[in-house]
Amino acid sequence: MFWYTTLVLSVAAERIAELAVSRRNARRALARGGVEAGRGHYPVMVALHSALLAGCLGEAWLAGRPFVPLLGWPMFAAVCAAQALRWWCITSLGRCWNTRVLVVPGLPLVSRSPYRFLDHPNYLAVAVEGAALPLVYGAWWTAAGFTAANGLLMVVRIRCEDRALSSAGRATVRPAGAAPSDGLTGDAPL
Repeated sequence: MFWYTTLVLSVAAERIAELAVSRRNARRALARGGVEAGRGHYPVMVALHSALLAGCLGEAWLAGRPFVPLLGWPMFAAVCAAQALRWWCITSLGRCWNTRVLVVPGLPLVSRSPYRFLDHPNYLAVAVEGAALPLVYGAWWTAAGFTAANGLLMVVRIRCEDRALSSAGRATVRPAGAAPSDGLTGDAPL
């Protein structure tokens, strides 16, 4: 159980690092005329992600969940893959990456790295992590609860992003054969 606690606390530390990067990038985006959308759902997203981490430890400890190697190790591998994808997204967007919905007028959409393959690769990372991290140590309720709540939140979030892009004059629907894009920020550094 010690190593699982260490894993969850490491993910929590990563989130804190992401928030520091996000705040720095948000200041830059706002200084360049960035417009924020989705302020109403942002606190819900923060609470949900915090609840995921607390639920992982709480359920594993309080319900006395055992480590089941046939489930735990593949889920651990999925958590590692999700972290790799998340950081690929963050490094691909560079100074434009953010946890908030910020659109800086005039920046082109990103269509490189993971954004060549998916419109929202970071949300795939979040979905995989949200299901896999609890299941590393058998926290079934946390995995199911987060997955359901996150699915609802992603519907709201993606619609918010699409509206923000539309209002900024950017296409949210790609022409046939066009590469996917993040839809939020551009290749240009802030």
